Amino acid sequence: MTDTGGVLQAVDVAVSYGDTRALLYSSFSIAAGELVAVVGPNGAGKSTLFKALAGFVDHEGDVVVHGEHCHHLERKAIAYIPQQSDLDLRFPITVSEVVMAGRRRFHTGRMRATQHDHATVASCLEQVDLAGTEFRSLSTLSGGQVQRVLLARALAQEADVLLLDEALSGVDTRHTDELISLFSTLCARGTSVLVSTHDLGLVRSRFTRCLTVNGRVLGDGSPAVELSGDKLERLFGSPSGSDAA
Repeated sequence: MTDTGGVLQAVDVAVSYGDTRALLYSSFSIAAGELVAVVGPNGAGKSTLFKALAGFVDHEGDVVVHGEHCHHLERKAIAYIPQQSDLDLRFPITVSEVVMAGRRRFHTGRMRATQHDHATVASCLEQVDLAGTEFRSLSTLSGGQVQRVLLARALAQEADVLLLDEALSGVDTRHTDELISLFSTLCARGTSVLVSTHDLGLVRSRFTRCLTVNGRVLGDGSPAVELSGDKLERLFGSPSGSDAA
């Protein structure tokens, strides 16, 4: 669906890596405060879609935020959290340094973090149940904790749209429930949250809208409709395009 009133619109977005078409022309609109699941098999184009929306890969078509067409790498209103597999955990960096990276958009003209920045980092870590871990090395954390650190970084960015690529992967049940509740709180404040996930049960029970992706956006609607019958079989069949992400 497309709607000129959405906070985020994708209009015929497509991505190619060389001669490989990673994502076919896809269009949809996200309203302010929506919580949306993005579902599809491995290699279906979910990560590629998120990277295109965030401006991290070149793409065809248009990405429109708050009614304005965005240019490459000029999308401060969008925060992208990559899959944990995209990270090099051998790099020596502390939890607070990772989260502080989300404050860079506010550092124009100055190099040092302010007291407000440090307070924001602490608050974001508290929201994801990681208070007191500021000085720990990222490499010492569990997979689920790393995911929550990345979410804290996105919160610190104060973006209008969060793109969470497998952000619940490796997170235990208690923290999954807490994070879904946090997403709902953010949405109530007007933040739009898109979460890619393979957990169909979670999508059916905790989300009211999902985008299904397999080479392109195939469906957009309620999980009860998009994840049932022929639509589910089509989703997990042969992709409409090729994708390595």
